[in-house]
Amino acid sequence: MAQSFLERLEHPPILCDGALGTELYARGVGAFDRCMDVLNVTAPDQVRALHLDYIGAGAEIIETNTFGANALRLATYGLEERVQEINAQGVALALDARRLTGRMVWVAGAVGPLGKGLAPSPGPVTHAQAREVFRQQVASLAEAGADLIILETFTDLEEIRQAALAAREACSLPLLAQMTLTEEGRTAVGVTPAEIVRALEELGVDVIGLNCSVGPRPMLDAMAEMTRVSHTPLSAQPSAGLPDDVGGRFIYPSSPEYMAEQARRMAEMGVAIIGGCCGTTPEHLAKIRDAILDLPGLTRRVGSAERS
Repeated sequence: MAQSFLERLEHPPILCDGALGTELYARGVGAFDRCMDVLNVTAPDQVRALHLDYIGAGAEIIETNTFGANALRLATYGLEERVQEINAQGVALALDARRLTGRMVWVAGAVGPLGKGLAPSPGPVTHAQAREVFRQQVASLAEAGADLIILETFTDLEEIRQAALAAREACSLPLLAQMTLTEEGRTAVGVTPAEIVRALEELGVDVIGLNCSVGPRPMLDAMAEMTRVSHTPLSAQPSAGLPDDVGGRFIYPSSPEYMAEQARRMAEMGVAIIGGCCGTTPEHLAKIRDAILDLPGLTRRVGSAERS
C-alpha cells in the first residue's frame, strides 16, 4: 500500500477525507473539553461509521482519529500510558472500514502538535523530549498498519521539523506535513506559505500542505503561492470557514458547493491532495469529489514536472 500510494501521487488529484473531531461532536459523540482520541476505545462503532461515510463519499485517504494521541496531550486526561492502545485502535478502526467497503483506500496515521510549546520559547518541551513523544506515537501508528503518516495543524516550523525527524526515525512510510495559517495568510509567527515550502522541502517529506486555517478561499490564495515555489506535491485541507457559536453548537459557514468550487480551482492549479478539516462533512466531501472527478491524471504543476 505504501508504494502504491507514492505511485498514485504521480496522478493527482487524490481526495482525502474531512473532519473527524467536529463531525463526531456534531453527531453527539464526545466533547471538545474531553479527549476525542479515546473515542477509538469508548465509541468505536461511531468512529468506524464516520470512516465509512467518508469512504462512501469518495475519499481515497482516511485519517485515523489520533490527532491528539501523543503522550503530552493524553496526560491532560490521565491517559499518557495508553498511547499505543489508542493509536493502534485508531488504525484498526480505519482498516476495518476499508475492509468492509473493499475499496482501495489509504489509512493515514494522523499526528498533531504536542499542545505545549518548545523550549526555550514559547514553551517548556525540549527538542529531544518532543522528538521522543512524536516517535512513540508514529511508531504506534506504523506498527498497527497505517499506510502513511500525516502531520497536521502545526503552527511552529521547529515543532513540525522535530515531528518529521521523529517520523523518519520511527518508520519508512510516506510522510505528509501540513501547517495552518492565520487570517493574514501566514503562521502565527509570520512565516509565509512560500517559506513553509522551502523549510519542509529541506526535510524531504513526500507531501507539503496546509490544513484547517480560515477557510477554502484564503487557502486557495496560499496554495497559489506554494505552487509557484514547490518541487514537492502539495495538499490542501481547509476548514469550512470560521465557526459561529449558535445555541452552544459550532456552525461552519462554507457550503458543500462553495468548498467544491474552491477545491476544483486548487486541483486545476496542481494541488495533489484535497480534502477538508474542521466543519467539513461527508456531504462536503461528496461535492468535492464530484467537482474534481473529471480531472483524473491532471498534470502536476509542481514536483517532478518542474524539475524536468
